[in-house]
Amino acid sequence: MHNTKKTVRILAGALVMLGASLPATAVDMSFFITSAGPGNGANLGGLEGADRHCETLAATAGAGKRTWRAYLSTQAAALNDTNVVHARDRIGTGPWFNAKGVLIARNVDELHSPHSNLTKATLLDEKGQMVNGRTEKPNRHDILTGSRPDGTAFPPSPPFHDMTCGNWTKGGDEGMAMTGHHDRAGPTGDAWATSWNSAHPTRGGCSQKALQSTGGDGLFYCFAEK
Repeated sequence: MHNTKKTVRILAGALVMLGASLPATAVDMSFFITSAGPGNGANLGGLEGADRHCETLAATAGAGKRTWRAYLSTQAAALNDTNVVHARDRIGTGPWFNAKGVLIARNVDELHSPHSNLTKATLLDEKGQMVNGRTEKPNRHDILTGSRPDGTAFPPSPPFHDMTCGNWTKGGDEGMAMTGHHDRAGPTGDAWATSWNSAHPTRGGCSQKALQSTGGDGLFYCFAEK
């Protein structure tokens, strides 16, 4: 009996040690911020290239058995453009959990509501690490979305003639893209300044340098559609 209890204690200790050594992404992750962009500013290779980047990072983190989609909208060509893509329509139905297993939203409506669990501490990268915010160096809190607060695309009217850096194909000195603040922090406490998906457009173009100049680094959100 004594030996049995001792064996159980040893096995329990071994399991604890094993659990402690497992990476955060061993949980059923279904959301993350990219730890790095493709490296060419907002030129992500279109939606397809952005999705591939999500899939590559997820696979490297051990979460590649899902269908991953970048949370990005395209730019509407007309008010009644039926081909426009809304970020909220790309990401499935939820629920979504970060690399630590923390729930960030149960469904699309909650994700775009005050009831979501979107904070700097929960919006982690695929490695389970926090992304630098507004008060840290380098600041990386500008997350590419091309979206309005409800996750829909912008209409093709000034000043919103293109909020997607040419549908995520521009990486030079021209163009702009809407970004959100993952740390929910901005120069004021207004809703626009603290929005996770629609805070302000980039400035000075779509290059990596331009994105960094406003506090970004070409990062974007990835959600498991399935």
